[in-house]
Amino acid sequence: MSDFGRAAVYERPGQPMRIREFPVPKPRPGSILVRLSVSNICGSDLHIWHQAECGDIPGLRLPVIWGHEMTGRVAALGGGVTHDSAGAELHVGDRIVYKDMRPCFHCRACQRRNFVACPTLWAHRLPDCASPPYFGGAFADYYYLVSTFAVYKAPEAVPDELLAGVNCAVSQVLFGLERAGLRYGDRLVIQGAGGLGIYMTAIAREMGAARVIVVDSVPQRLSVARAFGADAVIDLSALTQPADRVARVLELTDGWGADVVAEVSGNANAWPEGIEMTGRGGTYLTMGAILPNTACSVVPANLIRPGKRIVGVAHFEPESIPKALQFLSSTLSKYPYELLTADRYPLEAINDAFLDADSRRTTRAAIVLTP
Repeated sequence: MSDFGRAAVYERPGQPMRIREFPVPKPRPGSILVRLSVSNICGSDLHIWHQAECGDIPGLRLPVIWGHEMTGRVAALGGGVTHDSAGAELHVGDRIVYKDMRPCFHCRACQRRNFVACPTLWAHRLPDCASPPYFGGAFADYYYLVSTFAVYKAPEAVPDELLAGVNCAVSQVLFGLERAGLRYGDRLVIQGAGGLGIYMTAIAREMGAARVIVVDSVPQRLSVARAFGADAVIDLSALTQPADRVARVLELTDGWGADVVAEVSGNANAWPEGIEMTGRGGTYLTMGAILPNTACSVVPANLIRPGKRIVGVAHFEPESIPKALQFLSSTLSKYPYELLTADRYPLEAINDAFLDADSRRTTRAAIVLTP
């Protein structure tokens, strides 16, 4: 293990990230030092990046290392860490996936085992890197996992490029669709064909959805959505009026609307349209519009009278990780995952990767940290 590791550091609002080196820390009891292999740029990273450029994230302390969707190998184990969350022995060199957020375990939500509702989950998501243990983000050679709240050994068959998505996109989509109550035979509309939207398309197919409709404005992404099982796509650039897009969904669902509509676009303005696409008694699942300073206008009667409900999901529970691993293991040869893992960048090209992801020239930009 090296004495120093690289990291892409965000130092000042509006400025590119800079590659710096930090001393590699030894893990304290209960912690794990991870040697990262692949880290993806998630849509929420782009949201935070834009907000940070405007200096508009409360409590953000600079300098900071971005990123949360990652995987790697155990570089060192802290005292007392001998097994993963499933009881398998952990050793240096094991490939692992994990949940990088830790609940407090004592608030009202945690007492009910509703860990995703814990108010402290985000407390250490963006720690500054000015002091040890430094490595608190995914765009670096190492990640300091401060807790073994949820860590699992990875199956050998699943490549690192796919494992990185388990720590966010794959697990979150599984959890979200379960929370929304998607059932066999349901019709699903997905607003957004980024990483979450593409994974959701495939997962919904595996859950028995009768029809999956994907909405986006980028033809390449819609093409990928079809490759992952979408029955129909709606191009925002072709159907420019919300009323026309709602009408198209009604046409594709026998005039009823979707049983579940999922917003994974990150755009709060998708809400009114998505609620209209939701059929009577259906569920509007919102996962992408996470920024606190965005708003939209919704007519309550459009929810109340037809008995629709809204479900918000921003995280996932630990048990979603083994489900995500099982999903990937069982579908490796079924879906063209290479379409999601083709855009790879070295850490030194982190700023180019963010620009490409922001311009939607890539579905999921991956930062490759070790061969």
